Amino acid sequence: MKLRLVLSATALAFTAIAANPVFAQMNMDHSKMGMAGMPSMTDGEVRKIDKDAGKITIKHGEIKHMDMPGMTMVFVAKDKALLDKTSVGAKIQFMVTNENGQMTVTDIQPVK
Repeated sequence: MKLRLVLSATALAFTAIAANPVFAQMNMDHSKMGMAGMPSMTDGEVRKIDKDAGKITIKHGEIKHMDMPGMTMVFVAKDKALLDKTSVGAKIQFMVTNENGQMTVTDIQPVK
């Protein structure tokens, strides 16, 4: 009985962890993400900017051309100057590409 309870609790804990978007992003095989359609701008909200590392965290909707669901994730900026076009909390539209398995932001436009 005790073993069954421990196994049930472990399974429940793992399910909760696996449902976390950060866990899902870590386990996503970005190298196999194809271009499902023509690239298009995606709506998002800037959550964090790390200009030194050239990275931006964006809460975004579905990225249709990559068949990726909405989530919050870290992207690399193709050019660090793109990060000067926005600020934390800003609503944006952005373009992302898969460059050798790395999700790279190639354009950022503020939403007015």
